[in-house]
This record gives sequence, structure tokens and C-alpha cells, in this order.
Amino acid sequence: MSYVLLGFFGCFAGVTTVLFGFGGGFVVVPVLYQILLATHGVEDPIGQSAMHIAIATSTCVMIVNSSISTSKHARAGTLLKDYIWPLAGFIGLGAVIGAITAGFVDGYILRVAFIIYLAITILDCLFRRGFIQQNINAKPERLSVLATIPGGMSIGAIATFLGVGGSVMTVPLLRRCGLNMTQATSMANPLSLPVALAGTATYIVIAQVGKQNFGAWYLGYVDLIAFGVLTIGAIAGIRMTMPWVGTIPDRIHAIVYVSLLAVVALSMMFK
Repeated sequence: MSYVLLGFFGCFAGVTTVLFGFGGGFVVVPVLYQILLATHGVEDPIGQSAMHIAIATSTCVMIVNSSISTSKHARAGTLLKDYIWPLAGFIGLGAVIGAITAGFVDGYILRVAFIIYLAITILDCLFRRGFIQQNINAKPERLSVLATIPGGMSIGAIATFLGVGGSVMTVPLLRRCGLNMTQATSMANPLSLPVALAGTATYIVIAQVGKQNFGAWYLGYVDLIAFGVLTIGAIAGIRMTMPWVGTIPDRIHAIVYVSLLAVVALSMMFK
């Protein structure tokens, strides 16, 4: 039954990757966390490390999701290179810092941080001008040095620490630069790749250094079976959703984005 659930939510993660730039973390982390607790219990070593495993597996799934979606968006012509580099490089640097920090933090604290972060993001999107309602007459602005260097490193650190890919920060950032939702969510995918790569590698190393051994089907903190099932579902979801790119009205696209964040936050609060 757990594999069926993982496959279903993997498909849903593929859908959110394409339409909202969520590399899978906002879907994968809560679902896998709950499944690990339900199947192993809180006293089992896997149950005790459930949040770390969920986050590490999420970043691994994001490598596949973000790579495929980036390729498809590039062919669709929705990517704007000026907003990707050098921001992606500083996000990658911050991602290493975030992953190393997360390895020394208790799983409960990670879950609380995940919820708080979501709540702040939702409020920011609702009450700061320029997200729900795009100013169609404004000319898109370039990213500032402040947003690119310290901003990029902060995005990478927080995203990898929580296993969420960074889309929840890059989409509002690009949105406030004057881009429409299709452009902002499309570019969240290549900007999530450095988080996924750096985060996965760091979580594997941290587990090995800490001599964490969860069994044959684990690579560090990464649950390989869950990764495989989630990835198969995600690929199906990505292929199914690509024809919808650019067809959703901008305001509705923004409202659904915020609504999905609220659903995930509630699911983590009432575990």
C-alpha cells in the first residue's frame, strides 16, 4: 500500500514540478515522513531519522524531476537565461552549507522549521504586492547583486536544510521582478538543480561519516526504493502535465500556488 501511495504522490510531484516549480520537496517530504513513521515506528532507527531520510530522498528525486522539467521548458522556450546565472551558482554554494547544518539538527526541529517557513512564505505571497496580481504594464527588472549573491546563498542554504528545492523562494523573487507565473515557475526548475545535487551528495556523505546504516536499500540517508517509486510516478506526472504549460491564467496560477503551500503546511502540522 505504501508503494501505491508513493507512486501516486510521485506523480503529483511531477505535476507540481512542471506547473509550480516545486521539485518535489513540498509533496515528497511530508508523505515519505508519514510513511516512514507508520511503517517503522518512532523507536526504530529509520523512524528516528525519518525527517532526514525524507529530506535526503526528496533532494535525490528533485535531481530527476528538475532535470527533465528544465529540458522540457527549454524546448518550450519559457526559460530566461539572464535570471538563471549566476544566481544558480550561489544557490549551489548555499545548498552545501544547508545540508551540512541539517545533519546536526534533530528531525523534530527540521519539521517545525519546515512548517514555519511555509507559513512565512504564504503570508509573504498574500500580502506583498506583485505576487497574486502581476503588474502587466511594468517592465521586468534584473536581479540585484543583493538578491543574487547573499540572496542566492540564503535560498540554497534554507532549501537544502528543509529539502524543498528553493522554488518557494525563487518563484516569489522572480515574480516580484515582474515575470509572469509561467516564466517564474519554469525557471524554478533549473534553479533547484544545484540544491538537489549539492544536497543529495552532502546527505550521503554526512550519513556515512556518522556511520548511519539503515540497510541494503539505503545510500546514506537516501531511501533508494522510495526514490525509484517516486521517480517513476514523477516522470509520468511531468509528461502528462507539459501540454498545460502557459495555458493557466496568471492570477489563477498564483492563487493555486499559494493554496498548495497551505495544504502542505496543514498536513505537516496535524501529523
